[in-house]
Amino acid sequence: MSLLPLVGSKTQVPLLDGTTVTYANLDVAASAPALQAVADRVAEVLPWYASVHRGAGYLSQVSTALYEESRATIGGYVGAREDDVTVITRNTTDAVNLLAGCVPGRVLVLDIEHHANLLPWHRVEAGVTAVAGRDTLAGTIDALAGELARGDYALVAVTGASNVTGEALPVGEIVTLAHAHGARVLVDGAQLLAHRHFSLAATGADYVAFSGHKLYAPYGAGALVGRRDWLDVGTPYLAGGGAVDDVEVGETTWQPAPARHEGGSPNVVGAAALAAACTTLGGVSAAELDRHEASLRGRLVAGLSALEGVDVVRLWADSEEPVGVVTFTVDGIEPGRVAAYLSAEHGLGVRDGRFCAQPLLKRLGLAGGAVRASIGIGTSVADVDRLVAGVRALLDGDVRGDYILLDGAWTLAEDPRPLVGPVGLTRLADTAGSCGAAV
Repeated sequence: MSLLPLVGSKTQVPLLDGTTVTYANLDVAASAPALQAVADRVAEVLPWYASVHRGAGYLSQVSTALYEESRATIGGYVGAREDDVTVITRNTTDAVNLLAGCVPGRVLVLDIEHHANLLPWHRVEAGVTAVAGRDTLAGTIDALAGELARGDYALVAVTGASNVTGEALPVGEIVTLAHAHGARVLVDGAQLLAHRHFSLAATGADYVAFSGHKLYAPYGAGALVGRRDWLDVGTPYLAGGGAVDDVEVGETTWQPAPARHEGGSPNVVGAAALAAACTTLGGVSAAELDRHEASLRGRLVAGLSALEGVDVVRLWADSEEPVGVVTFTVDGIEPGRVAAYLSAEHGLGVRDGRFCAQPLLKRLGLAGGAVRASIGIGTSVADVDRLVAGVRALLDGDVRGDYILLDGAWTLAEDPRPLVGPVGLTRLADTAGSCGAAV
């Protein structure tokens, strides 16, 4: 049963055999559907939309107030301290790239990170060091501690929860460790915040970055929240109107944060949507979120583990309380073919590939990728059981379609399913991509 109403929760999709079924979205770790409360809020604010920060008209004043109130709500959701600043971004990748332009020293990361928390740090003039994870969580923390003791780091950037396995790092312990060596901590909250309540103030973390599209607010906004000083003096992320205090030919005086990093017309509707998601999710207790997710994740792991030939991927033998992400492989069957089959013959949406975490997948011996199922607030027992049944049917050879590899993506050789999506679409999309494809 869904914890909260979601847009599209009853969407019907066609199957290969000509029937239709309610779509089981087990790919919310990639992008989550909109909360109904978010969609309702967007419909409510759209008639009041106008320019922000630079208009004297009544609607401009309303939109400016909406934008700034949304900023406060978003910061409050992640436990922003009184002197923290909330910068509205496009997504987590955008937020991390923004901070990369402000870090005044070397950055330390683990190799388990999403590309969004690996690639931007190469922009940092002082450079970045990546520590390989160990077989245990304790060993990984020890390796991180050892590198902190050897080097001089300004920032430790870590994921709150792995987008590959859902396993979580002990943020508070890492913060204590980093601060003891004079380094700050950024938490990549993309996979964490939709599953767990998080607080900068409570953990002591210095920054958190996250995306609306993973937080049930897919309207193009994300955020970077944290310490003001670096952001007040760092290189403006996007030079343009709104970010400046004064401009002369060849000389510019920049605003402090957050305006310094929000050049151009801001995404007012996206900010309002993200704030609505924060308010709605914040109304669900941590205990309720944990119960819902733990029971479903446990059921899925148990069901998959009972199937001969299926291996559930883990990073660490000693990790506890992972979020609702389960990655697995099926012996002898490529991940893309598994995902294509589950979609065409069972109406299941899962992710296949390397999940924008290629260094980790290679270290785990999964350079060819894997299959990922992710659980969210709308996931039901029936969804989990359908996935287990679908994988079992695949192993039993109950396959009706002819699946081929075309331009790097597994697909049906002949797909008779009608296109029943939004008006104006003419064909289904290929699914290969640079992050997800196993090429």
